[in-house]
Amino acid sequence: MPKVAVYDMTGAKTGEMELNDSVFGVEINEAVVHQAVVMQLASQRQGNHATKTRSMVRGGGRKPWKQKGTGRARSGSIRSPLWVGGGVAFGPHPRSYKFSMPRKARRLAIKSALTAKVNDGELLVVESINFAEPKTKDVVNFLGNFEAPAKALIITVDNDENVAKSSRNIPGVKAIGTIGLNVFDLLHHDKVLVTKEAVAKIEEVLA
Repeated sequence: MPKVAVYDMTGAKTGEMELNDSVFGVEINEAVVHQAVVMQLASQRQGNHATKTRSMVRGGGRKPWKQKGTGRARSGSIRSPLWVGGGVAFGPHPRSYKFSMPRKARRLAIKSALTAKVNDGELLVVESINFAEPKTKDVVNFLGNFEAPAKALIITVDNDENVAKSSRNIPGVKAIGTIGLNVFDLLHHDKVLVTKEAVAKIEEVLA
């Protein structure tokens, strides 16, 4: 079982903790992780791009000139895709980019991301993370105690409102609850700070 140090909010080491092998010590599957990231980013795409076909463009009901005898190419509408101001052939139309993955694959992707963070020493376990009131300075001081890089992810067992509000004004810092745990955020941030309670909850759900 992988072992990690446990710290308090001041950055002082208070002990060690054994992590569940089936969650934090799995064989990393890069293909599944990549698919999970693509799925997550695809679901965020608006897909509201649109172009008008020749039937949607205003005008063009009258034939520009007669079929024969003018010396010009035959034409039936000024809204043909060949004309300036005409419709667009094979252009994009509103669509959804969403696709789904099997539940087991989604869980394996999260386990792989968590394992990678443990292996790289980028996952820190904190006894608890709580603030008396929403205050950005408190989070800055907290992260400073761990010498955390610019991009840090804070995970609490629930979506703690004070932690979330204190973090959202800091570029690169994000706070989520265990229910919002996802592969993209784990990989996108250079350091992950998670509470002991959150670790227990993650192991309960994923083990």
